[in-house]
Amino acid sequence: LWLSLQEREDHCGRVKEERKQRHPAEQEQRRDRDRSGDRDRHKEHSDRKKNPGARSHERDAQNLREQQAERELHNERRREHRQGEPNAEAWQSDSKQKEKPAANKEKPSFELSGALLEDSNTFRGVVIKYSEPPEARIPKTRWRLYPFKNDEFLPVMYIHRQSAYLLGRHRRIADIPIDHPSCSKQHAVFQYRLVEYTRADGTVGRRVRPYIIDLGSGNGTFLNNQRIEPQRYYELKEKDVLKFGFSSREYVLLHESSDKSEANTKDDDEDEEKEEESDS
Repeated sequence: LWLSLQEREDHCGRVKEERKQRHPAEQEQRRDRDRSGDRDRHKEHSDRKKNPGARSHERDAQNLREQQAERELHNERRREHRQGEPNAEAWQSDSKQKEKPAANKEKPSFELSGALLEDSNTFRGVVIKYSEPPEARIPKTRWRLYPFKNDEFLPVMYIHRQSAYLLGRHRRIADIPIDHPSCSKQHAVFQYRLVEYTRADGTVGRRVRPYIIDLGSGNGTFLNNQRIEPQRYYELKEKDVLKFGFSSREYVLLHESSDKSEANTKDDDEDEEKEEESDS
């Protein structure tokens, strides 16, 4: 056994020597490659020492490229989403076109009552359903209302200190309260207006006259037992009788000269002329 091992070692040594003698050129090439690899590694190591931030710059550049790619992807998705939504401007134009016919449906009111039902007109926190017209005036003639309940005579109401008087069941805002349950909270308005009239000589003048207007009450306003139309002025004359709703009270319109003879009619006309001169 020992001789066989010795012989094997001797054989291996002879094979190595033969290889060295047969391939000297290959060994030289291996040595050259090893040397060149050592030089390259040495050069790379020296370059790293000279430029320690080169690797960090490469990483930053790579991160920047990745961020730009993500932004482009996000922007592309947003564009696709916007293209899928309906156009906002087109929707607004369609809505405007739909609103226009609704505005055209409103028709002008040709009632004789003037500007009424303005919500901005408030008194004591309550919205008043009536607004006085531009021709409203305080009269010079001292008009009065004489209320009667069946045959009972009630206190006189002096109605010449204001240009208008609100009648209704709402005592907080009514100038002349009407407590009957059939009457509305804002039932009617007694209004003085400066209007034109024709004199005996054919000329045109102006005078202040009393009017009554119903504010759309549920059970109506009655002038001389005739129900008047709502939201319309009706001129009142001396000795006219007013009733409101189903109340049994009657209100007779008179003035300070009504208890005198009929000869005072001329004096009344002179008073109206004075009112016209003061307004002019």
